[in-house]
Amino acid sequence: MDLSTTEATPSADERLAVDSVLGPPESGWFGGTRTALDGHVAIGGTALARSRRNLLLPALHAVQERVGSIGPAALGYLCTRLDLPPAEAFGVASAYALFTFEPGPPVVVHVCDDVACLAASGGDPAEELARRHGPAGSGTTVTWRPSPCLGHCEHGSAALVQVAGEHGGRGTLAPFAAGDMDRLASLGPGLELAELPVPLALVPQAGAEDTRLLRRVGRVDPSSLDAYRAAGGYQGLRRALELGPAGVIAELKDAKLLGRGGAAFPTGAKWEAVARNPVRPHYFVANADESEPGTFKDRVLLDHDPYALVEALTVAGVTTGAQKGFVYLRGEYPVAAARLEHAAAEARKRGLLGEDVMGSGIGFDLEVRRGAGAYIAGEETALFNSIEGRRPEPRNKPPYPVDRGLFDKPTGVNNVETLLSVLEVLSMGGSGYAALGTPDSTGTRLFCVSGRVARRGLYEVPMGTALGALLDLAGGVAEGRPLRAVLLGGAAGSFVGPDELDLPLSFEGARAAGTTLGSGVMVVLDDTVDMTAFVGRVARFFRDESCGQCVPCRIGTQRQEEVLGRLAAGRPIGSIADELAILDDVDQVMRDASICGLGQTASSVVMSAVRRGLVATGAGAGNGRRP
Repeated sequence: MDLSTTEATPSADERLAVDSVLGPPESGWFGGTRTALDGHVAIGGTALARSRRNLLLPALHAVQERVGSIGPAALGYLCTRLDLPPAEAFGVASAYALFTFEPGPPVVVHVCDDVACLAASGGDPAEELARRHGPAGSGTTVTWRPSPCLGHCEHGSAALVQVAGEHGGRGTLAPFAAGDMDRLASLGPGLELAELPVPLALVPQAGAEDTRLLRRVGRVDPSSLDAYRAAGGYQGLRRALELGPAGVIAELKDAKLLGRGGAAFPTGAKWEAVARNPVRPHYFVANADESEPGTFKDRVLLDHDPYALVEALTVAGVTTGAQKGFVYLRGEYPVAAARLEHAAAEARKRGLLGEDVMGSGIGFDLEVRRGAGAYIAGEETALFNSIEGRRPEPRNKPPYPVDRGLFDKPTGVNNVETLLSVLEVLSMGGSGYAALGTPDSTGTRLFCVSGRVARRGLYEVPMGTALGALLDLAGGVAEGRPLRAVLLGGAAGSFVGPDELDLPLSFEGARAAGTTLGSGVMVVLDDTVDMTAFVGRVARFFRDESCGQCVPCRIGTQRQEEVLGRLAAGRPIGSIADELAILDDVDQVMRDASICGLGQTASSVVMSAVRRGLVATGAGAGNGRRP
């Protein structure tokens, strides 16, 4: 694409898409019709440009969905409207996998080929799709493309359908089979996204009395605010307003609630740091960009209990002094986006959001912002950059978000599970919540169980539950086959062997075992899984998802994948020991020198597999063990 300013005239659809987000252009300076006054008066300036830059990502979404690609004319018009250099806007757009720049078929089907689905289905769907519908990217009206994890791992296969046009958008099919692609191809541009069925949430514990975070899933209408309130909704916000900020923070500290996003930072301490910061305004962000392969808990909660997040984020806002909140949501979750928008609108109508929350005189409102297919955007500072209309690249710390976060202001950020756990703390009281789980890992925890297991789905168990007990709850290994390993913590986690099923699922238990709970991923692998291909797919995932900002991660993830490929092919450079030494060196450098957690953990699964002898490291090592 030509990155210089272009005089190409945007089409009517491109203009409509941009204007649907930014409104009609105010003058000729911003893409409108030139008038005589425009020759004498300049409207705008750097302050206005800065204030509107955060609309770049929503506008890119609008163009992609209406036109099917982001061409030079559309990008040029958008840059004129936002007073941005085209090269800078292109740099932002090119960071996201769901945006394309070349015209193509109006219907694109992104088919998951990531680790959880590969383990569950026993193979890569690409061969059959290529045989039936041609190579990836081919086709004139409908095409398919391989995709990293789409967040429907409990179904064992999934596809994200993008349709361009006046009523364009995204829909999901899960589970997905080659026959579904036949049907989509026959419909072509006439495909109606509204006709795609909403994927079911596989929650085997649905209706169980001992669940907390999952108790409304499948039992309460997610579209009804009245149904949510009848099931106990908004009691947490009422309690928070009665306690006041200091009281809520005291309850969180008594509960010893630790963040559920992987870092396990004390929630009460984080909220207190934001609340006490004298700089104004404050912001609070719900991080719903779960892109870790094997993770789907946010999707289940937001698809089926959206009001809970709206309430929890409001509690966070009124407690920390934030008047504006954002939900940063995966672009691959169209159902969650629609239901969250609806829930926020209904709460606003009832006075549960806005200038006077529940008649308290305290103002708080929220906005849903969609990502566009970038795993790195789940890192909190990269997420801030994404909302601000910049490339989703992590920032150096310090300063930390509680001091300088979104828009350079004090910002609180928690993932969805942590925020919903806050409602449970307010319901049970801090000491009551602390009585669940273990002394150092309190409460319950959600686990996304997928792969070669009898009952895939989302489970909730008290912290400290043994890994084997959770596996039994999920019915054990599918078809009674031998357990080979469990991937715990996701692509940034590590493997646990069949002799470690007594591992307590707590933060301290995982640390003692040299592993991590991460985002609550548990991928079960039996003796039929090709471990070499499995680990190679993890390495490819990190290579693709590295933002490239820092050398250790950008180069290290590439070298890691190359070494694994040579070992699997039985063509090492030098000896096998030499190649393993390279992996060790790459692992150490990425851990020590990468800017963010992606690079620091990108080698965890690879090194865990090599050390356990789970991958082939030479010709004839078909059993996946080192010779």
